Amino acid sequence: MRTALTVAGSDSIGGAGIQADVKAMSAVGVHAATVITAVTAQNTRGVDGILPLPEEFIKEQLEAVVKEADVKAIKTGMLYSAEIVGTVADILEDHEAPLIVDPVMVAGTGSSLSDDSLADALRKKLLPICELVTPNKSEAEVLAKMKIRSKDDERLAAELIGKQGSAVLMKGGHYGNTPTVIDMLYLSSEFTKMEYPRLKKAGHGSGCVLSSYITAHMAKGMDVANAVFKSRELIQEAIATQYSVGGGDLVVNPAVKGGDSEGFLVLDALDAAAARILDVVPEELVPKGGMNIAMAMRNAAGPEQIAAIDKRLTVRNGMIRKGGPAKFGTAEGLSYILMAVMKRDPETRCVMSLAYSDDMLDVMEEVGLRSVAAEMAKDRLMDSTDKALSKCKGIPDAIVDKGSKKDRTVRLLARDTADMMSKLEQIL
Repeated sequence: MRTALTVAGSDSIGGAGIQADVKAMSAVGVHAATVITAVTAQNTRGVDGILPLPEEFIKEQLEAVVKEADVKAIKTGMLYSAEIVGTVADILEDHEAPLIVDPVMVAGTGSSLSDDSLADALRKKLLPICELVTPNKSEAEVLAKMKIRSKDDERLAAELIGKQGSAVLMKGGHYGNTPTVIDMLYLSSEFTKMEYPRLKKAGHGSGCVLSSYITAHMAKGMDVANAVFKSRELIQEAIATQYSVGGGDLVVNPAVKGGDSEGFLVLDALDAAAARILDVVPEELVPKGGMNIAMAMRNAAGPEQIAAIDKRLTVRNGMIRKGGPAKFGTAEGLSYILMAVMKRDPETRCVMSLAYSDDMLDVMEEVGLRSVAAEMAKDRLMDSTDKALSKCKGIPDAIVDKGSKKDRTVRLLARDTADMMSKLEQIL
């Protein structure tokens, strides 16, 4: 199972903070590792006390998690002080997993969850290294150092918050009592509007749950935009089904839906296969532009439902290295080949690229693996694959590019990653 990490405070009533994060990530199908920054005495009416943990112990928690777990995405919630922000940033700045910052400053009940130095520390230490920040109106005003009175102000605030490169999700729940809630995603200098019917008041934990949904989806390989869109749908239902645990605010229900189990299984299988590839494949079989392995969900309708290793597997300093985690929509070329193959056999859902060698073809023939040669035009891969498959009965085990020997590529085909690794080990 994929792992995400939440670095946040503990909520004694269980509706927000670490407790809500764990429930939300679990609902998406991700294991939640935790680093607790502070312990609070609070309920749905207010916060009675805050006990920040020593920075050295927060560091020990973080180091214990990241040195063992393969953390795929990280979120920060309540950090409380500049000193804690600095401790967290020093460790996370060198970590490759995407970082999502929920700039928690005030509880939903109105109680402060930070000291006066927090905002400056967030701006200087965490925003420069995060992939996404998720402020509500009051948090955006603090981070952007301006009042937000109009949609133009909101856009300017997003640009100021994201000026160091992060995406910004401007949550719209606090912008007046309108019939709809409009959230704005600022990503790559563009704005995308998301509009939903306004439900009853978003209860205790809504910000924590939303950022945790986003983090969990990114841990499963989604990009920022798709993780935000999917998570925004989930939080709408979480708010619609919130419930009471006392006499104060209602508590958002984080367990409204399970995760996309098939998508998770595809990503997990690809990551496991990539780890095995690093151990067994010699570097001379890595194509010049890098090696990759892709796998489709059943009945995939397009490349967005086909996952591969992000940034491929490449040779660096004499070793094959993995560019990133398995992600959907990241290997367009292999996806088009797989789409053409699946039209003829929906059960053949895995493809892997290897550098051509005469020896490889000889071994394939010896072990009974069939191949077909084809002119694989880079701009017409689906058509080229269709044409290649029309030459043979059934699905071959490999399609061999007819290009010059220097750049020739072999695309190995299989039912799934287990079948692929079995074929690969026969060849090696």
